Amino acid sequence: MPAERPDDAALVARAREGDIDAFEALVRMHTRAVYAHAVRFFGSPDSAEDVVQEVFVKVYRSLSSFDGTAAFSTWLYRVTRNTCLDAVRAGRHRPVPVDPVDLVIPAPGDLADEVALSAAVEHAIEALPPEDRDALNAVTVFGLSYAEAASALGVPAGTVKSRVFRARRALISALGIGTGGAC
Repeated sequence: MPAERPDDAALVARAREGDIDAFEALVRMHTRAVYAHAVRFFGSPDSAEDVVQEVFVKVYRSLSSFDGTAAFSTWLYRVTRNTCLDAVRAGRHRPVPVDPVDLVIPAPGDLADEVALSAAVEHAIEALPPEDRDALNAVTVFGLSYAEAASALGVPAGTVKSRVFRARRALISALGIGTGGAC
């Protein structure tokens, strides 16, 4: 997802003026990224669906507080991440811990089965340390630049770069990419 779609700003402006169609368009454009982050955070589609609904309710209620100094996707990432953390703190949802040893990696002959490979990738992502997973999601799922992700996460851009690098390196290792393994 690009850091800022050309029509995000226009849709936000219209939604702030009460245009429900504009808000629905924002929801349609960004639901996939919010859901992907939440499902990776919790490891549960049910928990992710609950959080997606909660995120967009919060966005609707607080759209007037979006000042436009950051891209809408950056602001939405912050809302999504904070909603996930709030759900854990409140005990409503719990992240599902994944042991990297339990990763299911398809055998070389099973590479044609994209579903198995997708599952292996998702399990590998779930096994990442939360701070690495957050940085990776901010950059790859939400399409934030390193600077935008740093702002959203409250850490220096170099830290985001290091976390994304670590996450990618861990995924390559877990999936056997470049080592003659599964990929």
